[in-house]
Amino acid sequence: MVLFHEAVGQRLGLRAVDHRAFGLIEREGPLTAGALAELTALTPGAVTGLVDRLSRLGYVRRTPDPADRRRVLISVDADARPDFGDAFAGLAKAMGELTAGYDAAETAVIEDYLTNTIAILEAETRRLTAPGGGDTTASD
Repeated sequence: MVLFHEAVGQRLGLRAVDHRAFGLIEREGPLTAGALAELTALTPGAVTGLVDRLSRLGYVRRTPDPADRRRVLISVDADARPDFGDAFAGLAKAMGELTAGYDAAETAVIEDYLTNTIAILEAETRRLTAPGGGDTTASD
């Protein structure tokens, strides 16, 4: 999955993390840099570099927050949105062909597995990125 997103990113001039962050901004935005840092588990400095790259490519723009002029909101520039269609067309077709081979009961089991896997990955990501989280040292 990571390699696929890296390949899509390369096609569009983005890193995998840039591609993922762009998707978050598109779905959740406009976002402050702090909110984006929280969603991506990146440091504020890393988010600044990420937003700089996306802005240089024309994919996002920074605008003053009307509720608090000291803050900046990051939003997708709808006029310069990258064309993901070509990058995802083959995947969509292949996944459609794959899922067509499963009946309703099989699809329900797959959906349950994926939903629970995502929940576990999200919880583990939060644990690993929390202050003091991810301490794997064994206690005696």
